[in-house]
Amino acid sequence: MSRRHGPVRVVSAATRYAILTVVSAILLAPFIFCISISLASQQTSVQMTFTLFPHEFNFSNYLLAFTGKYPMGTWILNSVILVVIACIGMTLSSALVAYGFARLRARGKNILFILLLSTMMIPGEVLLIPQFILFRTMGWINTLAPIVVPQLFANAYNVFLMRQFIARIPRELDEAAQLDGLGQFGIFTRIMLPLMKPVLTAIVVFTFTANWGYFFGPLIYINDQNRMPLALGIQIMSAGQGGSMVPPWNLVMVGAIILIIPMIIVYHFGQRYLYEAGLVSGSAGIK
Repeated sequence: MSRRHGPVRVVSAATRYAILTVVSAILLAPFIFCISISLASQQTSVQMTFTLFPHEFNFSNYLLAFTGKYPMGTWILNSVILVVIACIGMTLSSALVAYGFARLRARGKNILFILLLSTMMIPGEVLLIPQFILFRTMGWINTLAPIVVPQLFANAYNVFLMRQFIARIPRELDEAAQLDGLGQFGIFTRIMLPLMKPVLTAIVVFTFTANWGYFFGPLIYINDQNRMPLALGIQIMSAGQGGSMVPPWNLVMVGAIILIIPMIIVYHFGQRYLYEAGLVSGSAGIK
């Protein structure tokens, strides 16, 4: 029986690997095409005679993107400032709020938690005009403040994910810490935060990917090129200089690669924690 099943298993495994290889090639093709365009010459970019695989290797395009008329370096710096502040502020504030909902005892806590979750059903477009009026009144238009400051406050989804994770941690650890003289803040910083490493990393990955490629908010609030993040700057490059001019597609793709690679790296190193956080939070019920 095992001899019969041996060739069948080999064929089955080979079929699966063949299918996965074809699917991987299809998914990888746009990224290869992006690299090919980024290495194209200026003449090829103007004529738009691009090929899937590179036939030109103008690595000087990557230097030209930073030394040309577009402030690519400034755009990257603005994006770095945005994601660093967002990752730190969003993660810590969400963790603190989630700990309060999961561990502290207060009247009406569950009602407040439901109200917090209900904010996830409000479309962002509904708040766009009131937020714009508010930020304009505060003098924040054409600065990074409208897209940085909101990231310092907890997000409903992040709070829900962290609360469900904390709910799986035994309360006996809290009681033992209280016997040792720790208060709530000490329990949160010395016990909960180290145990929350998987979900904290997951939130960092979510926040990084959402803000590194953030486009809509900067498009609404920022007009100065020197204050734009990278995602909006690439859109400005792709618009060209006037309706009759062809955009520098080779430099646009250089910016696109710079935009893509950090997200791939962050997801690669954080995917294990994404699985752990999702597995634990998915198995925990709302209590």
